[in-house]
Amino acid sequence: MASVSGELTTTYKILVLGDSNVGKTCIVHRFCDERFYDTYISTIGIDFKQKIINLDGTPVKLQIWDTAGQERFRTLTTAYYRGAMGILIMYDVTNMDSFNHLTYWLRNVDENASPDVVKVLVGNKCDASAQRQVETSQLAKVKRRQKFADTV
Repeated sequence: MASVSGELTTTYKILVLGDSNVGKTCIVHRFCDERFYDTYISTIGIDFKQKIINLDGTPVKLQIWDTAGQERFRTLTTAYYRGAMGILIMYDVTNMDSFNHLTYWLRNVDENASPDVVKVLVGNKCDASAQRQVETSQLAKVKRRQKFADTV
């Protein structure tokens, strides 16, 4: 909702997690900048983007935290969970290791995020169907064990 000065009073913090190279940065840039960048530069630590969206007729600010997926940065991310209202947990459908590492990411969310945080599982790179390694039946098993929305 906008205040008298025109500033937004509602901000939602969204955290984007997952292994390196699953497409976290590409998804964030596509959503925030409405552009797809086909060159890849690894995120170091964390990157921030913001986007104003209309939520039920009210403009709100999304503050999106794009985290590094490399092993060496994983210990840094525990502080990033503070205040997160939504978490995208991403994997690459063409990379079985990234799917198998969901257990790590989900456990990390359970240990560090608010119990009422909204979790969304995102299977990325679905356009590369010829290289697909993760089948929807495998995803269904994860869904049964966890409480979150998913998109493939």
